[in-house]
Formats: sequence, structure tokens, C-alpha cells
Amino acid sequence: MKIICIGRNYADHAKELNNNIPTEPVLFLKPETALLLKRHPFFIPDFSNDVHYEIELVVKINRLGKHIEERFAHKYYNEISVGLDFTARDLQATLKEKKLPWERAKAFDGSAAVGKFVDKNKFKDIQDINFKLEQNGQVVQDGHTKNMLFTVNQIIAEASKYFTLKIGDLIYTGTPAGVGSVKPNDHLKGFIDSDLLLNINVK
Repeated sequence: MKIICIGRNYADHAKELNNNIPTEPVLFLKPETALLLKRHPFFIPDFSNDVHYEIELVVKINRLGKHIEERFAHKYYNEISVGLDFTARDLQATLKEKKLPWERAKAFDGSAAVGKFVDKNKFKDIQDINFKLEQNGQVVQDGHTKNMLFTVNQIIAEASKYFTLKIGDLIYTGTPAGVGSVKPNDHLKGFIDSDLLLNINVK
């Protein structure tokens, strides 16, 4: 199982980090060990003083695929959820300055939390979904999939050019604006519409 992530897929988020708005999907990977175990807290790693939350819509691949055409991409997943792409922002900034890969800041153990999956057919249009993150009861990110620069189907088609998609693979589709730091004893809740799918304590 692998975790495929999309960077800078919401224009407002790209702007808030002073990044250029991409003309094609920004792809990076997290290993299976990045997946936060269910019912486990997220432990802030000792190599960072500024870990950020990033709420994202997540799709779970349900069939083997390679070089998938965009018009067939909807057949390769039937469940969605929300997830958190925890990012060591201070370490990422240092790596970017040196023009080095982001893995140390993005792919460390426990850096990918994912909520309970629900049937995508519950939703009329995958590109018309609200999702949000609460930090200690306060909404800190409020996103809508209509604002994606690249749709879910475009992402699947693009990713499958480079990586064979396998059953159980997860695709994190990008975060909206509003990212911020996590602190010990924070309580994070992720929602699609009003459905609570993700519930995590920070240690």
C-alpha cells in the first residue's frame, strides 16, 4: 500500500505559502509507515518545532490500474474520507531552500491520518463536497472540492501515468487554505459535510 499526495491543489493554499500555482498536479509519496494507526494519537516529532495540520479529501483505490484515462477514473474508487497530511513546516522550508526533496518533512512515521471511509455514492457529485477541520472545537479549515485546481479524476489519471495504482492505495487530494500549527493536547476533528469521520488527539 502506498499513499499518493497532491500538493498545491487549491489556489488559496498555494498563495498562503507563497508558492506558484501549478499547471499540472504536484505529486509526492508517503510510505505505508506514515499511516497513523487507528485510535492512536499523533505524536509531534522531536525534529520539528512547527508541525502543521492539512485536511484533505482522501480516496481509496479499489482496483489495479495503470495509464488510466480520465473518463474511466471514477471506476477506480468507491470510498472517500478525510485525512490529515501532517507537515513539519520548518523542516520543509529548510529542504526547499536547499532544493532538496520533502520526504523528511512530509513522509515521517504517523504523518498521514485518515478517517472512516464512506461510500462515494452518498454524494451526488464528488466535485461538490464540503469538508472541514476543527481544532479544539474551532473551524480552522473549510474546503470545497469545487475549488480543486485538478479534479479527483484528473489526479487519478495523472498519478497512474507514473505509479501503478493498487487496491488499498490512498490518494490525498490536496488541502485548502488555513493550515496551521498543532500543539500538545490539541483535539482535531475532520468532517465531510456534517459527518464526523476523523477524530485525533495530539501528544
